[in-house]
Amino acid sequence: MGARLVERLLVYLLLIAGSLIFAFPFFWMVRTSLLSMSEIATFPPIWIPNPPRWGNYAEMWEQGPFAYWVRNSITVTVLSVTGNTISSTLAAYGFARTRFPGRDKLFLMVLATLMIPFHVYLVPQFVLFWKFGWLDKLYALWVPAMFGSAFSIFILRQYFLTLPKELDEAAIMDGANKVNILTSIVLPLSKPAIATVAIFTFIGTWNEFVRPLVFLRTPNSLTLAVGIRWFTGRYGTRFDWLMCGSVLALLPIVVVFFFVQKTFIQGIALTGLKG
Repeated sequence: MGARLVERLLVYLLLIAGSLIFAFPFFWMVRTSLLSMSEIATFPPIWIPNPPRWGNYAEMWEQGPFAYWVRNSITVTVLSVTGNTISSTLAAYGFARTRFPGRDKLFLMVLATLMIPFHVYLVPQFVLFWKFGWLDKLYALWVPAMFGSAFSIFILRQYFLTLPKELDEAAIMDGANKVNILTSIVLPLSKPAIATVAIFTFIGTWNEFVRPLVFLRTPNSLTLAVGIRWFTGRYGTRFDWLMCGSVLALLPIVVVFFFVQKTFIQGIALTGLKG
């Protein structure tokens, strides 16, 4: 009993130590956002702002088209999450619950795209969108998501395979077709996996930096992740405004994860993504 208690205490201590290590960058970001530029450069560093400069956030908001960046990020994220989740669900359902010639080979081809580095097809995408006239347009960011992603299809297919096929057979005997089975049986039972895909897509799209940096040009068309670069170089590097923008960019992810963490963890476990 004593050894078990010591073991549990060691586990808690390791978890607390790990939490502090991972939380430190977030603490430093918030702390820097509440200091003046002279206080940021002070050595030894000021750990707790006294008094905190909440006005940094208002000043940061007025210096750039921050409202445009927030609007663009929300637009791209909502459309990408919706499109990717729906198209990936339909594709995964086809790979998992229907039979057609070449299904397994086609699925292997989809998985093979995961091994292609993103930068390999960035240039062809740039040329394609240039011919479409989509450069500096948000279309270039959310339209590709309408066709799903290999990672999302893989997650959902693995989950759909765990559902008993007897459910399909019973539904077919009752006169249901494939669409009825998908909407009435598969989707209600797959909420954790679908939520996991939606959350992964949300985080990936909201934080995406490279494609917006390549495809978008004018200040008002930028997304939030790229827009906060506005504070590096144009006025020197305003670390206080840069950290204010970073804090505001991080808030939606924290809020979403806070409300859906139980479903997200359940989805990770059920789809076999955990180590």
